[in-house]
Amino acid sequence: MSNSYDAIVIGAGIIGSGIALALARGGRKVLALDKNPAAGYGSTSSSSAIIRTFYSTRASCALAWEGLHVWRHWQDFLEADDDEVITRLFPCTALVTRNDEADGMETILSHHDALGIPYEILSTADLKTHWPALDLASYTPPRRPEDEEFGTPSGKKLDGAIMFPMGGYVPDPQLAARNMQNAAERHGATFRFGVRVSGIQSTGDRVSGVSLETGELITAPIIVNAAGPYSNQINRMAGVLEDMNLTTRPLRQEVCHLPGPDGFTNQLIMCDADTGAYWRTELSGSLLVGGMEPECDPLEWVDDPDDFERNPTELWTAHVYRAALRLPSLGIPNQASGLADLYDVTEDWTPIYDISCLPGFYLAVGTSGNQFKNGPVAGELMAALINWQEAGHDHDKNPCSITLNRTGETLDLSAFSRRRTPNTSSDNVLG
Repeated sequence: MSNSYDAIVIGAGIIGSGIALALARGGRKVLALDKNPAAGYGSTSSSSAIIRTFYSTRASCALAWEGLHVWRHWQDFLEADDDEVITRLFPCTALVTRNDEADGMETILSHHDALGIPYEILSTADLKTHWPALDLASYTPPRRPEDEEFGTPSGKKLDGAIMFPMGGYVPDPQLAARNMQNAAERHGATFRFGVRVSGIQSTGDRVSGVSLETGELITAPIIVNAAGPYSNQINRMAGVLEDMNLTTRPLRQEVCHLPGPDGFTNQLIMCDADTGAYWRTELSGSLLVGGMEPECDPLEWVDDPDDFERNPTELWTAHVYRAALRLPSLGIPNQASGLADLYDVTEDWTPIYDISCLPGFYLAVGTSGNQFKNGPVAGELMAALINWQEAGHDHDKNPCSITLNRTGETLDLSAFSRRRTPNTSSDNVLG
């Protein structure tokens, strides 16, 4: 087996696999390394895999809009044969509920107007007509179930919702990463699993390879950190943290699995800041429920991504009870079912796709629980950025801009810089 490559990607989740694919398609000899036993194992496999376009910044909306076009033509993107087992986008509507508090949606809708992304403003009456099973009372601010005022309506109705008809979800997120692994291998990429990076090697002022816990050394002039919850550890090994205005930390999250509510047959994604919960339906009719980081829920930062509670906790109860406020027919089982895993979170819940102060060492980190949908195009983005920098440009001084292939939008990649001023318009997983 060769120990010399053109590029090494650390991490083979949805982002790392996408980067490996894009670099291999560009003609580079690529090695992807992952501590897990398979591509997409870990944070990717635990993702709710929601495909949506609404973010607080135009750059993130543009990236998601491009990503949606990829998911709608997934087999073509992969160049997969008809007999290959691949996942699919399941299209469905997404709703973002509104109350009478400022929620930043006007800015988000202005991005959609500029990008030509469709949406529809719905009244409370519209919601009642199309989704009669929903309780339309406002419950803001979100509370914990142990709060004596939990479940007490504010006395007002929801102020309607924004409907985004273009979106959906991917039923098998791990398979999506493995699909990209297979596509990358068709272009000559190599994947190795069950291996841990123990050091980042450099020669002079440039990265030169990685060392593994086994003592093995692998050389490459380009290394991409796409290590998810381990990204901060890898950045520390590379000595690049002091140059970053934003950093990343692992954050524990729970996703609850529930039987579908009685009388509710619609396929739907709902982001409901009024109660502090988001949820989506499953093909089976069941429900996935998660949280939107309301102020009453302490953030569960994790120091060691190998050591955190994987079983449901009282947070499961909070998520489920909040979802039941909006869906009164939701049955809450006695036995908690779901999973807990880690987000790799930046201070502003926006990813870092960037160069670093160590030449040849690149960052695809801080995906913050909202970048699954962008995995394929993040790979293309990173490949373009690497080509720009390696051609002799300085992305910090002269930022790389790309034209997104499917939507034609020009995207200035400095929007995802490690040195950016934090985006104050995002304080939760919505980005």
